[in-house]
Formats: sequence, C-alpha cells, structure tokens
Amino acid sequence: MFAVLPESAGLRIRLSLSPASLTSIHHHPRVSRLRRAIVCEAQETTTDIPVVNDSTWDSLVLKADGPVLVDFWAPWCGPCKMIDPLVNDLAQQYTGKIKFYKLNTDESPSTPSKYGVRSIPTIMIFVNGEKKDTIIGAVPKTTLTSSIDKFLQ
Repeated sequence: MFAVLPESAGLRIRLSLSPASLTSIHHHPRVSRLRRAIVCEAQETTTDIPVVNDSTWDSLVLKADGPVLVDFWAPWCGPCKMIDPLVNDLAQQYTGKIKFYKLNTDESPSTPSKYGVRSIPTIMIFVNGEKKDTIIGAVPKTTLTSSIDKFLQ
C-alpha cells in the first residue's frame, strides 16, 4: 500500500505490514504495526533539449549568440529527474529567447570539472561565453525563471 505525498513530486510513502504484525492480527485483530519507507519514483524522462558535450561545448555554449542555459545532470541522479520537467517547460516557454542544453556529467566529465560543478543538478547561464549565474539543486520553477529573466533584454 502506498500513500502519495502531493507536495513532493515523485515521492510516495510505502506502508507494509511487518511479519510480526501479521501474527498479531490473527491473535489481536485490532493491533497492526506498519512499516514506513520513502520511495523515490522519479521516472526516466524524455526531452527535446539538445545535448552538449565536452567536444561541442565551445561551439554551442561559449560562441553562442545570446544567453545559454546548461543543465548539468546524470541519469542516476534522482533530483535531476525531478527537475527535468521544469527545465523542459522553461525551454518551451523561452523558445527563441535563450538556448537550452543538457550536459551528462558522466559522459562529459571535463567540462563540469572546469566550471567547478561539484553536485548535480547544477544549472548555469552563460552570456557571450561568460558564466553569469549558477543554480545548484532541485529548485522551484520560480527560482529558475527569475534567474533566466535577469539575462534577457
């Protein structure tokens, strides 16, 4: 049995009866002991956001016209999966105003290292090849929009 936490997308509480409670149910039907565990169920996501890697970094990010947002992520990262739908929504919302790219830190480790990425998800905004802002962690959509809006003319 699961209880859904609506305020925490992707998280459910698993409720299960322990073996001890099963025997006590037979003897004392009103007594039951529930075991609780938090389960992360962030799903694999698909995205239309282009991928940047170590070899395409200079041409796609540093030499880009206008602002560029880069989402540093990894496939095993739960918070990355949780923030992914927000980044996808923003990419659609800001189409034509800012370029969005995703960089898999497992497949392209030298670029995150060069920019001091120590935890993921990390989102960086570049303007004219210069890093202007960094957002670390799974933050609310409003945090991302306010950061993006600072760099739009």
